[in-house]
Amino acid sequence: MKRTLIPSLALAASLSLVACAGAQNTGAPSLAKRPVEGRFDVAPPTVVVAPPGPLPADLAGRLARWESDGAAGQQAFAAERDSTASVVSAAAGAPVASERWVVAQQAISRLTAARAPLTGALADIDRLYIERSVDEAIDGLPDIYALRDRLADLVSTQDAVLEALNSQLPGQ
Repeated sequence: MKRTLIPSLALAASLSLVACAGAQNTGAPSLAKRPVEGRFDVAPPTVVVAPPGPLPADLAGRLARWESDGAAGQQAFAAERDSTASVVSAAAGAPVASERWVVAQQAISRLTAARAPLTGALADIDRLYIERSVDEAIDGLPDIYALRDRLADLVSTQDAVLEALNSQLPGQ
């Protein structure tokens, strides 16, 4: 029985393929590539983008000032950090609104204010970077972005210190 089943299956399969092949010759459109389809197979033109040039002279002085402001903010923050940490650790178990808690909050506020030159410089350089990007004035953008990156790293490090100090106080 199996021997007769296999030849009859093969015969049925070949007949169905012949029927499919016959159905394709009914005038249906071909799926072959047409000549018009290759018309757009061309390489796109290369776009030449000039690399950014040096920083314009009028911006070099502003960047130098922001860099010195950032350094001053970092130094002031470092000078206040140790005394603030000791005041906060002394107030760690104090209830909210107690004398020690208030003194610790004031110390944290002074520490935050000490870094104002740095955060101000970062805000100014962010504004400059956005303005120059919008105006598509790319000259000096690598220098601007490098300074912005350094200032942002300093601010994020200071943010981590402030968060750690705030987390030691109750009610935060």
